[in-house]
Amino acid sequence: MKKPIWIIPDKCTGCEICVQECPFGAITVQDMLADIGDACTICGACKDACPTGAIVIEEQQRKSTDASGNDVWVFAEHRAGRLAQVVFELLGQAHALAHETGGRVCSVLLGEKVDSLAEELIAGGASIVYLTEHPELADFRDEPYTECLEQLVHGFKPSILLFGATSTGRSLAPRLAGRLRTGLTADCTGLEISDDGLLVQTRPAFGGNIMATIVCPARRPQMATVRPRVMKRLEPDTSRRGEVVRFGAKIASAFRTQVLEFVEEAGELVNLEDADIVVTGGRGIGDAKNFDLVRDLAAALGGAVGASRAAVDAGWIAYSHQVGQTGKTVGPKLYVALGVSGAVQHLAGMSSSDIIVAINKDPDAPIFKLATYGIVGDVFEVVPALIEQIKRR
Repeated sequence: MKKPIWIIPDKCTGCEICVQECPFGAITVQDMLADIGDACTICGACKDACPTGAIVIEEQQRKSTDASGNDVWVFAEHRAGRLAQVVFELLGQAHALAHETGGRVCSVLLGEKVDSLAEELIAGGASIVYLTEHPELADFRDEPYTECLEQLVHGFKPSILLFGATSTGRSLAPRLAGRLRTGLTADCTGLEISDDGLLVQTRPAFGGNIMATIVCPARRPQMATVRPRVMKRLEPDTSRRGEVVRFGAKIASAFRTQVLEFVEEAGELVNLEDADIVVTGGRGIGDAKNFDLVRDLAAALGGAVGASRAAVDAGWIAYSHQVGQTGKTVGPKLYVALGVSGAVQHLAGMSSSDIIVAINKDPDAPIFKLATYGIVGDVFEVVPALIEQIKRR
């Protein structure tokens, strides 16, 4: 099968500019002629950089997604038989978007023997679940999942396609966007429909100092990854009725990667995104050994342990605990910040918490502007007293 991207030999000079511009290392030059390998995602960077116009991208690849409907799709991420919580948050937001577009809320479920999850998606808000089951989809890998999603998009033409900004979504969405020749906005914290029907995507930019508003007016589907715990899920409704559409994708049998086994990370199990209570330690904790105080309060409250970037960078606790723009986004019922100053990057990762309690000896700490309750004091005096009172109750 002819590739949708190729080199015109008579125009190629072997200058290697395309090699330098390719972000995926997919191009080599042999005998003064560029060669595009299988790692190519058709992102177009090489074509734009080529000074002689020797690189051609098949325009039909672009046209196939131009005619789209109004449906809003949510990628149903799952692992070990459980759907990710961000999926239900996206379904909730998809309802608001579909109300404006006049389309339907749909979910895409890929895997092996996962049809039982379709009912959960319908109860969570999906009107249609596009289901593809195949042995190559048993474990998440970029290549087979991209192949399948690409075929689904070309076949049913959604207007909007949403992913959770998880490790899976951040890996899969850009690869698919490259294949579809459409735009993608990463790490969104807000989505709405404009007066002219475009998806308005909001995300932090420049280290969280401004909020950027992004639209994709010319290409479809409009794609975005969305941070967990920033959207509100619908209440599950088991009486809701929906349709399951089985799609037999053509998936190749040979891929460059395969999953050999899963190895659980040693140490503390961290599930910050789903925690109802998070206790976070910051630079004011002072030392790695003092994080025992954070753990003690978290244990007393039945919550998870978080950390600011300063604490993680200092090596006091593992990165898996980091809350903030470059860590995890949380939205618990109760968020307790111990010795956290409240840099804008940290606030971006926890500002949607229902109740925020801040303890800091600096009365001018920015965290107090966001806090529901603030205690100006030494964490090493205040927290032990809190733990004692909690245990008494």
